[in-house]
Amino acid sequence: MQVFSTVALPIHRGPSWTTDEPFRETAAAIERCRTSEILAVEMEAAAPYAFARVRRRPVLCFAHVTNQMAVVEGDFEKGEADGSAASLTVLAAAARAWRGLAAGAGAE
Repeated sequence: MQVFSTVALPIHRGPSWTTDEPFRETAAAIERCRTSEILAVEMEAAAPYAFARVRRRPVLCFAHVTNQMAVVEGDFEKGEADGSAASLTVLAAAARAWRGLAAGAGAE
């Protein structure tokens, strides 16, 4: 993740579990995710992943994890501009790296 070395934010790379019903999942499913070292549970990536599968196109998902299911005080604090500033910082770094890769590929 060298591309994010200049970003002054905590960045974690790894799998997430996308589900439309996080409060209705079974204990067995939750334990399976724990043992699989899933980093986050989210509800937004299911649609883009379904689209990617149907269209056979790659999709990249950045998840801005902002809470821990309301188990700690101040849990829903997202940061400046409700997290938009941090999200845009990460996306800008990824876009710069992608443009650099594309420019390098075009030079061949």
